[in-house]
Amino acid sequence: MNTVIIIFILLAAVAVFAIAAGAIGREAHRLDAISPRAVYVLDDAVDFVADRLPQRSQARLTPAEVEQLLIAHMNWLHERDLAPEGVIDRRQRDDHHVVVSQDELVAALLLVSEQSGIEVLDDVDVVEVVNAHLAYFGAIGAVGPQAPFDDL
Repeated sequence: MNTVIIIFILLAAVAVFAIAAGAIGREAHRLDAISPRAVYVLDDAVDFVADRLPQRSQARLTPAEVEQLLIAHMNWLHERDLAPEGVIDRRQRDDHHVVVSQDELVAALLLVSEQSGIEVLDDVDVVEVVNAHLAYFGAIGAVGPQAPFDDL
């Protein structure tokens, strides 16, 4: 009778392990297929970008102007459906590659800065803001790798 109890306990332990392994494996597979959550916080983005601007750009742009440029950048992305809503727990798509032209973006931000009264003394300041903002996207995991030049 003691042998029967030991066999029953071993079978129960194996069954519990198999059920747990199956549940964990299924959940890991599901989470692997879902896009990672990239949380964009405007205040953090402004701090990140302002800290990474060269001294000459920091001297010419206020944090409020940097914030306005970042908002304009986000609006530009949203207008092109590059910052869609409702992406949490959406399955990743490997077949859809998006290439963002930095020249087009800088031109759009220069136009926005002119319309909103941001005095940009040197166009390179906007380029520096864009580069730092893209670095912020990379830091939070919101963008993929840079496209090779032959794909452009």
